[in-house]
Amino acid sequence: MPVRRVTVPDDAPPKIAQFLAHAVPNLTVERARALLSEGRIKVNGKVAKPNRKLWGGEVVEVFLPDAAPVKKVEGVVIEVLRETAHWLAVNKPSGLVVEPEPHQVSVLELVASQRGPFHVGGQSSPGVVHRLDKETSGCLLFAKTDDGQRELELGFENKQIAKTYWALVLGNPPPTGACDTPYSRDPANPRKYTTKVESPRRARLTFKTIETFVAANAAVVEVALDTGRTHQIRVQLSELGFPVLADPIYGPKDARMHPAALVLGRLALHAAQLKLGDTPPITAPAPADFSAALHSLRNGATSRTP
Repeated sequence: MPVRRVTVPDDAPPKIAQFLAHAVPNLTVERARALLSEGRIKVNGKVAKPNRKLWGGEVVEVFLPDAAPVKKVEGVVIEVLRETAHWLAVNKPSGLVVEPEPHQVSVLELVASQRGPFHVGGQSSPGVVHRLDKETSGCLLFAKTDDGQRELELGFENKQIAKTYWALVLGNPPPTGACDTPYSRDPANPRKYTTKVESPRRARLTFKTIETFVAANAAVVEVALDTGRTHQIRVQLSELGFPVLADPIYGPKDARMHPAALVLGRLALHAAQLKLGDTPPITAPAPADFSAALHSLRNGATSRTP
């Protein structure tokens, strides 16, 4: 039975479930509450009650159940771009969700089935540290161990992991650009996000135009994210006037029905590169559908580099 021991700092949240969700990798508040109700958490050697308050200095032990064996699932073989003892980077295909959902095979399940064993938070599945939209392809990191989970989470928190995307967009953007705005859910439609709100949360990105297709009114841009908000690239490029092709939520009809969008058949966004600290970058080559859409632009329009 895996055991996690943590010492409570003086500034920890007083509610034990909230503290453990922050202190133990891959442990949610809901899961911590369930473990409390099962008597699997001790404070200073005594079984903790669900309403136990923390003051600082206590030693908390979490007795995690043995990990269930990984269920074998069928699906596409997930390409591994780089692997260490504690994490791995994979090339996510478009059309797959990252985490399990009803009636959908996820990248996580395929990686767990094809690349195990994993040991994260007492589970035999890999640890999720960031996500990509279902239709977005490219570089995706998973933790293999608790140490890997902490390493990657700290890397994102300390801006030591850089993410670069390629997008096919409508319009002719300038050679370079940046966006630093408030960011939140759209009050008019909570399923969408917008920069046109008052919010303490900020969203920041920079981009450079790789190639423009004047006759096709389209371009390829490389986007570097400073923050990783949900739908951020799609929202900010759209509100700058350069929506991602084939975007069903934030793109106007011209972007959704653009000839290159019809060739691609999905959101024109690819997570091209990850760079972890001083290590060489991890690169995911453009998949066949993205390359086909780009080829159609090059063949059907006058192109130029900025």
